[in-house]
Amino acid sequence: MDGIDQIEAELFGSRVLVLSKEKGAALYKAGFFGKPVNVHKPKDISEVNTQLELSLFEAMLLNQRGILKVRKGGRIIQNEELLCLSRKSYHLFDDLYMVYKDLRDKEYIVRPALKFGADFAVYRQGPGIDHAPYIIHVLPNSAEVGPIEIVRAGRLSHTVRKKFVLATIDRLQQRIYYYVFNWWKA
Repeated sequence: MDGIDQIEAELFGSRVLVLSKEKGAALYKAGFFGKPVNVHKPKDISEVNTQLELSLFEAMLLNQRGILKVRKGGRIIQNEELLCLSRKSYHLFDDLYMVYKDLRDKEYIVRPALKFGADFAVYRQGPGIDHAPYIIHVLPNSAEVGPIEIVRAGRLSHTVRKKFVLATIDRLQQRIYYYVFNWWKA
């Protein structure tokens, strides 16, 4: 991410807060990272002039890229400590993060999708600019998925006009498989 100086943030539980309004705004504008505090889906990026709350996925990615330094209790924590804390906060953090990072590396904007009953909502341009065309649910490779869960997810995604995607990871090959479900009539 060109033009962004290294940013410091503070860890509070499972959230990371960029306290500098200017740096938070720059980070949000550079790739829709985080959620501006007290601003719900800004329609105009220039509206963002507040602190920025990052998820642990975002903080981990930005930390690995050398853009973000995370502090906890006044000291900078290293990537391994952030990873350990993230694993305690999220079930299947490693799988979720691998999918998050893969989508971000492909230049998608990835946001939480709890309100859609999934792990991530994926945008091409960003929240407030376009609607997320995909919702992603990450499952371990060994997970069994019944037909009712598939139908339920498909109905929900159809209702909100998004494509439902299951993401699973082949640990041996370190490869992610994405399965997209579409509704169609015979």
